Amino acid sequence: MGSTTGPRVPENVDDFRVLANARLSEYPHSEVPDAPGIRRAAVLLCVVEQADGRPSVIVIKRAYRGRNAGQWGLPGGRLDDGETAEQAALRELHEELGLTATPADLLGRLDDFPAASGFVITPFVAALADTTDLTPSPAEIHSVHLVDLARLAADDTPRWVHPREAVRQSALGDNTPAPVTEGRGLLQMRLSSDMTIHAPTGAMLWQFREIVLLGRDPSEARIADFVQPDWTRR
Repeated sequence: MGSTTGPRVPENVDDFRVLANARLSEYPHSEVPDAPGIRRAAVLLCVVEQADGRPSVIVIKRAYRGRNAGQWGLPGGRLDDGETAEQAALRELHEELGLTATPADLLGRLDDFPAASGFVITPFVAALADTTDLTPSPAEIHSVHLVDLARLAADDTPRWVHPREAVRQSALGDNTPAPVTEGRGLLQMRLSSDMTIHAPTGAMLWQFREIVLLGRDPSEARIADFVQPDWTRR
């Protein structure tokens, strides 16, 4: 998974901040209205610099206990009573990773995602220049990964497979290339040889790639109907 063939992406966090601000300010994000049984959560697509200066988005692997045990995710979680989605995203970033972001660090938002678990997830985009306080909470986070924006934008990162193929790969730990089916099928964001991410997290990473990094037409980048594997329903 070393290939990064694809469009040019911002070379630093400052350039990313300018690009994301411009594109998200014009993006007509969709919202899921309140309804009986809906629970709310918020996540943060947080862009930071690696040691060599490359801008990257934070991806986490959840601790092997509790809700979503061992799954790939983004910093975030459910809304507390009386809390807005924006407040929840900023609070969860601090609780899970020790990082402090303010509303001024938020660059915009993407579409609400109606997860099969019953949560509606609101994704925000942020950029942070300082990550010296990064301290993952061992109760919630197994590991933290910085995914290079160039890798996220690479032509071979998104793949569409038959859901049964994804189940087979999950069971066998097999990350060999899967056949592409007609239509979209099930999204796999193949970010490295040992990091394949499905919806909901994969869907939000895909929309972030399409809208913020690649500047696609919004009508071609909606995600509410993306197929979700059974194991994400827990």
